[in-house]
Amino acid sequence: MTRLAVDIQVASEHSDLPDIESLTRWASQGWQGEDDSEVTLRIVDEDESATLNGQYRQKDRPTNVLSFPFEQPEGITVPLAGDLVICAGVVAREALEQGKSRDAHWAHMVIHGMLHLQGYDHIDDRDAEIMETLEIRLLAELGFSNPYLAEDTDQDS
Repeated sequence: MTRLAVDIQVASEHSDLPDIESLTRWASQGWQGEDDSEVTLRIVDEDESATLNGQYRQKDRPTNVLSFPFEQPEGITVPLAGDLVICAGVVAREALEQGKSRDAHWAHMVIHGMLHLQGYDHIDDRDAEIMETLEIRLLAELGFSNPYLAEDTDQDS
């Protein structure tokens, strides 16, 4: 069994964040690699998210999750998956708007970001179907319902 070390940095003063153990469990669930690795999960406010989203994606607004895969220089072997940046305010707002529990939406965003770190994407329909199917399975293994359905009915609220 592979192991994922998760370094959690909380840079947002949001009042309703999941606990460290849950965030670590969700990130580990999203790790599909065969080798041990490390990831930094940084929780930020909307200003920092908007700055990073503008700088790296040319979008002038905060977003739920940004993934920054580690690109290893030639000849260097370091077990780093990369960095995830999750905006607490956006995730909280989306959960409310989508009628999902806090934990269900956070678990989805962490797993979604972890899959992006490993090269999964949803740019075209085929890739989106592959990524979404994997997300649904991984979330179900944690007790969460399909995040792409209109209403969340998970039992781990």
